[in-house]
Amino acid sequence: MADRSSSGRPVPVPSGRAVRLARLGSLATGVFGNVALNGAREFARGRRPGLRDLVMTPANLRRVTNELAQMRGAAMKIGQLVSMDAGEVLPAELAEILARLRSDAHFMPPRQLKEVLNANWGKDWLGAFERFDVRPIAAASIGQVHRARLKDGRDLAVKVQYPGVARSIDSDVANVGALLRMSGLLPQGFDPAPYLDEARAQLAEETDYLREGRHLARFRARLAGEPGFEVPEFHEDWSTGEVLAMSFCEGRPIEDVAAEAQDARDRVAAGLIELSLRELFDFGEVQSDPNFANFLFQPEPGRIVLLDFGATRVIDPGLALLYRQLLAAGLKSDHAALREAATGIGFLSPDTAPRHRARIEGMMEMAFGAVREAEVWDFVDLTLSRRMQAEGLALAEDGFVPPPVPMDVLYLQRKFGGLFLLASRLGARLPLRDLLAPCLAGGACDASSVPLAAGRGAG
Repeated sequence: MADRSSSGRPVPVPSGRAVRLARLGSLATGVFGNVALNGAREFARGRRPGLRDLVMTPANLRRVTNELAQMRGAAMKIGQLVSMDAGEVLPAELAEILARLRSDAHFMPPRQLKEVLNANWGKDWLGAFERFDVRPIAAASIGQVHRARLKDGRDLAVKVQYPGVARSIDSDVANVGALLRMSGLLPQGFDPAPYLDEARAQLAEETDYLREGRHLARFRARLAGEPGFEVPEFHEDWSTGEVLAMSFCEGRPIEDVAAEAQDARDRVAAGLIELSLRELFDFGEVQSDPNFANFLFQPEPGRIVLLDFGATRVIDPGLALLYRQLLAAGLKSDHAALREAATGIGFLSPDTAPRHRARIEGMMEMAFGAVREAEVWDFVDLTLSRRMQAEGLALAEDGFVPPPVPMDVLYLQRKFGGLFLLASRLGARLPLRDLLAPCLAGGACDASSVPLAAGRGAG
């Protein structure tokens, strides 16, 4: 959902289209003015710097991240999406700029906050509240969250959308896309258009807080009675398209679990992996944003709190079946079936050059082979990740351009990658092969009977 830190500061959100366009235009002019100035200086010194060296200066990095963080909305979200969905094909420098936008979020000053709430709740809304904390407990690209208590006793977390975000989606996405193209840093052959189009579509969904509330209510109903999870309650009577009211849930940042005992770390990582498999194969609906801030941890009951369902995606059953077939083929070392499933998903295409196809198939076998052989998967050991990255780099250097895949595939890959990163951060060690096995036969993905502690001593 959002950054939980208090490093942000109150900065008004520019809400008019013309103002936002002017801000982005000024940003582009400033960045490339610096490029021209620095280039002239370097030429005067007898050096011929590359465009990347001129763009990636500390001053330009600060200018881009600060401006997009202040604008928020689509201008900030597009950076988050591209950095997460295309991080493996972007240059490290550009990915770093965009990745900073995942946590650099300021918040609205009280006067602007009051204007938004007055527009959605009417001017007399404060009379219904025992308290409303003006400083947010979280802030992100689309909205910020406040803690409040109604006079009827309900303890709420209230997410308030930044003004003008929904109206500015099209212009923000178009202008940030132009900024990316002008940078000269996009790899040859990489077309950002699908990412920009998808960012536009996702933002339109995420700015509908009533839609998010419905997803929230469905997940709460699905997980009701399960001791390992808590989902806030949706309070529709205080929710609108721009304000989402839900019950407040206590919890610590999920990263804090890294300081717990090994069995607690393993339980949390296994719980999130199993839930993600259930979302894909059982629910047909996936919360696709793996941002760490979307999870909290309650140590006493050992429970995971699930937050923010704005990025929830309904997954085509046919795609879910292909992923089930991919897992089954990979864990059975059935090369023909693995190739067929990978082609159906879009990882391979008829146009893929034979040498590239062979390398990609080798990478899939490398990954599944490691899962098959490991009694316990140590998420701290990054040996496989580094080998896969090296193979991916070799592919790119050989001219491979990934084929276009359905956007749902990108969202799923983002979710899986985020879970792997979180499990690594927690230092989890899991019987990964056994956790995946219940999903392969076509039944429910119930891994509750898998003993997590049985193999922890294995290397």
